Amino acid sequence: MKLLKLLTVAAAILLVSTQSHAQSTLQKILGDGVLKVGTTGDWNPMTMKNPATNTYTGYDIDVMTALAKDLGVKVEFVPADWKTLVNGVTSGKYHMTGSASISPSRAKVAGYSNSYFSLATVPLILAKNAAKFKDWSDLDKPSVTVAATLGTTQEKQVKLFFPNAKHTIVDAPARDFQEVLAGRADAHITSNVEAYKLVEKFPQMMVVPVSAPKAPTPIAMLLPQADQVWINYVNTWIALKTERGLFAQLGRKWKLQN
Repeated sequence: MKLLKLLTVAAAILLVSTQSHAQSTLQKILGDGVLKVGTTGDWNPMTMKNPATNTYTGYDIDVMTALAKDLGVKVEFVPADWKTLVNGVTSGKYHMTGSASISPSRAKVAGYSNSYFSLATVPLILAKNAAKFKDWSDLDKPSVTVAATLGTTQEKQVKLFFPNAKHTIVDAPARDFQEVLAGRADAHITSNVEAYKLVEKFPQMMVVPVSAPKAPTPIAMLLPQADQVWINYVNTWIALKTERGLFAQLGRKWKLQN
């Protein structure tokens, strides 16, 4: 009987402790009046930092600003980089991130919101070469050079998608699309979101009209893995804003699709 009471008390303490932990992020945000969001500021049109003013613009920035408004708090954008994006969430440096691709490795240590958008990979070339490259197979030839940036998803994809082509891997801050503009590569690959922005900025480039993009990947917000109350709140907010058209509206504003 005594053992049963002890077990009951222990279970109650564990439940209270778990609930307190689960609610901590949401309650902390509401208590402090600030939502801290990790963002890289280098992904056009999702998040772009203006060094002169130390301010951010982009699709993610608008989404997070709307979330903070509905929470009734201020939003603070915390500088982050891709290598340590997950660590910033797990260490409590920020309460969540802007858009990040969903991956099993990240999901081992961090939580995700529901997805609200999907990316896919497409190839870009110089418009003058449109007649030569019309689909993926046209680029997978020994005579073709395809560029990628070191450390990116595209670095792995370029070797997978084009095993027969030559590969040029450039190190940041150099970018793969610059190799195409300079004529040192025939093509490079990137997300369809960035592709449209590159073509807008460099009209001499074009997206290859492939039969279908490759590697479709959902994106979502990274959140503390154990904080189900915070995750539930964000997911509820995403569902509501999806129904009310916020994500579609911002997608049109930032031209996420061509």
